[in-house]
Amino acid sequence: MPDQSLPKALSPEATPGEREAAPAHEGISRRRLLGTAGATGLVLGTAGAAVGYAAAPSEAAAPLTSLGTDRAMFHGKHQPGITDGLQARGHVVAFDLAAGAGRKEAAALLRRWSETARRLMAGEPSPHDDTDVARDAGPSSLTVTFGFGHSFFARTGLEKQRPTALDPLPEFSSDHLDKNRSNGDLWVQIGANDALVAFHALRAIQKDAGRAAKVRWQMNGFNRSPGATSHPMTARNLMGQIDGTRNPKPSETDFDQRIFVPEKGEPAWMANGSYAVVRRIRMLLDDWEKLSVKAQEDVIGRRKSDGAALSGGTETTAMDLEKTDAEGNLVVPINAHARITRPDQNGGAAMLRRPFSFHDGIDADGVPDAGLLFICWQADPLRGFVPVQRKLDRGDALSTFIRHESSGLFAVPGGAGEGEYVGQKLLEG
Repeated sequence: MPDQSLPKALSPEATPGEREAAPAHEGISRRRLLGTAGATGLVLGTAGAAVGYAAAPSEAAAPLTSLGTDRAMFHGKHQPGITDGLQARGHVVAFDLAAGAGRKEAAALLRRWSETARRLMAGEPSPHDDTDVARDAGPSSLTVTFGFGHSFFARTGLEKQRPTALDPLPEFSSDHLDKNRSNGDLWVQIGANDALVAFHALRAIQKDAGRAAKVRWQMNGFNRSPGATSHPMTARNLMGQIDGTRNPKPSETDFDQRIFVPEKGEPAWMANGSYAVVRRIRMLLDDWEKLSVKAQEDVIGRRKSDGAALSGGTETTAMDLEKTDAEGNLVVPINAHARITRPDQNGGAAMLRRPFSFHDGIDADGVPDAGLLFICWQADPLRGFVPVQRKLDRGDALSTFIRHESSGLFAVPGGAGEGEYVGQKLLEG
């Protein structure tokens, strides 16, 4: 019996001539219809098994979506992964140079890593022994960023080139740091909008290390996927709060001054570079989620729904620190996290926060091991991260609900030019 739901030209009983002569107003061809069903997952393939035929593959390969085609550039004034937008998947990993490895081995390693990063960020396979994990994917906004820890300079005989800004961070009373998951000679940050692309890069970087360096620690993170919301918006963290409202923006006139080492700064090899503070901050979610929404908002100083300050307005409205309620109480509590971290409350201290959330399973007692892989960028951590964290240490309402479990500080040199590798000015200068 003919299928009455199809135009005559698309009916199974139509002759080849009738199908070829189908006018445009009778719709797409049956082959194209079935190809579309196979490509988009129409109900023919799920609820329509009784139709009696399998969905045919489309005649032309579907193009990569914008998610896959987006590409960050490896070569440039600054390294990638600093001003790029948040990515859906991230890995941070620290390495220690192997016993006996020094400046020569470190230079060869950075040369290998830079070439691998350049190729992978272009959507190409790694230079050798590619695992094919990302064979079918585009670049997916992959970025790979390299940095040097304090201990790197003694290991390579380059102590005179170690920046004073890389002096170890002070101890904070709220720290509960695991030394085995802190610091390191070398640091690599990987981010991408596809989990397999990010893992592929992590595996390639690890394999490239060879005998020159071994992994000291490694952590995995994630963010909301691009396109998951109806419009672009500031990210949320695992506490459900909008996080990053007051981040400095590249459009601001003093952005470079606050985030990057100047071209004529010291040491010279750090020109156009930045310093990354990396902290694994566990969120005590069970305790946090016992609070009412109002109590949570008082801890942060912003509305949970849209990120607006409790003093009113929208997310971007300036916070009114003096506003009081009918009873004379400050609308934004004196120990609210957003009040304490404001640059104008910390001598102008500013840092570019670019974190990932993490979840590493459930403890034996049912508590989630989850929180924030806090990564912030600044021209000088002594003027960026340190003064703000000292102030938070003295009375931040949020400190009851978080725990700093690991820490690292890394000097991230400027970007590599064409034909160069990251850190070449340091290692060959």
